Amino acid sequence: MKPGLRSGLLVPALLAFGLVASCDQFIAPEEPDPPADGGRPDIPDLDLPPPSEDSAALSVYYRRLQNDLLVQGLLRGDGGGPDTPFTDEMLARNFIRIALFDEYSADGDTLRAEPTISRLRRWERPIRMAVEFGETIPPDQRVQDRNSVGAYAARLSRLTGVPITQTGANPNFHVLFLNEDDRRDFEDRLRQIVPGIGESSVRAFMSPGRETLCLVIAFSEAGAPTYSRAVALIRGEHPDLLRLACIHEELAQGMGLANDSPQARPSIFNDDEEFGLLTDHDELLLQMLYDDRFRPGMTAAEAAPIAREIATELVGGES
Repeated sequence: MKPGLRSGLLVPALLAFGLVASCDQFIAPEEPDPPADGGRPDIPDLDLPPPSEDSAALSVYYRRLQNDLLVQGLLRGDGGGPDTPFTDEMLARNFIRIALFDEYSADGDTLRAEPTISRLRRWERPIRMAVEFGETIPPDQRVQDRNSVGAYAARLSRLTGVPITQTGANPNFHVLFLNEDDRRDFEDRLRQIVPGIGESSVRAFMSPGRETLCLVIAFSEAGAPTYSRAVALIRGEHPDLLRLACIHEELAQGMGLANDSPQARPSIFNDDEEFGLLTDHDELLLQMLYDDRFRPGMTAAEAAPIAREIATELVGGES
């Protein structure tokens, strides 16, 4: 989720952060099964620790940010309409830019914002998605977020054909809802979730600035062009719509749409934050990514003519 500057808008310029990459990690054997709900056991309201000053301040900041975006007509959830036409050529171009480029590159132990040409990557195995909550997340928010993830995962599965189940049995895609206080003590758990995780990924997860609303990191084994594991972080301090927007963007990026493009419209893969929820255009991108005519590992040059063929079939040449 990446609010940013748009012409004429008074929105803070926030760091674009969708860390989807083939991080080429060695994946050790699966850790023992977590609790049946995919995470730490839920706890009653009475046991919730009070938020720290830092967490409380973030809650205020993100609530104001959401209000500012809504006042400007951003975070749309209508999927696009007559005011956002696109052609097959636009769709094909956006697909190449979003699916065949990475948004970040590793620079030692840090990740640097630098669009980098890559290869086509996607899941070729069923996804076992676990939802995990920090100890400070209220039970009612847990129910809402678990339901949102479940409904959206079912939508992603329909669009891509990838089986996605919400389960705690050997999950390979973790969706983490953590407040600041939860995340600060999460490093050991993160290393358990992703054995062999690189230090750049740990640093990105453990030390995000407040401009980083949410992120996802997807991993490959030994340089393979297919994903084997992913971890998404969504801040628990967000108000409802920002949390839902993070779910939509990070889980979709975790499917393989790794980059953003300022030309993509209507789309959540665009730093202008006009749209907060997955659009009709983005649904087509997901369908294209998982079309059998593509092969994991394809270069942009190899994928481009296929993308044009599929885009023409999906929307024709009409705007």
